Amino acid sequence: MQLTMLKGKIHRATVTRVERDYEGSCAIDETLLEAAGILEHEQVHIYNITSGERFVTYAIRGERGSGVISVNGAAAHKADEGDLVIIAAYARMSEAEAAAHEPHLVYPDADNRIARIAGRIPVQAA
Repeated sequence: MQLTMLKGKIHRATVTRVERDYEGSCAIDETLLEAAGILEHEQVHIYNITSGERFVTYAIRGERGSGVISVNGAAAHKADEGDLVIIAAYARMSEAEAAAHEPHLVYPDADNRIARIAGRIPVQAA
């Protein structure tokens, strides 16, 4: 059996730009991409915390150290500058691989600089 598991995510990044006339994608600061284990052109799911919108696109490299999170093309209709988003990538793996898997969790600050990196999401209290 193959399971779809969270591979990596950038949690609560701030959208810095929306470009409707740019080729569709999401430009992400290369530092954040690497920390989250997300590859250029990899499919990503974007969850807009501010508006509740959810959409799928692909990642492209943004300038390293710039803090850029630019939602482009048709997806730009689903985000505004200043929105908080979660950017997630998933991977398929066997049950044995999933049992040992830990995702790359990146928590940026308000300027989209890495504030913290983790391998586990804390247990949610009752």
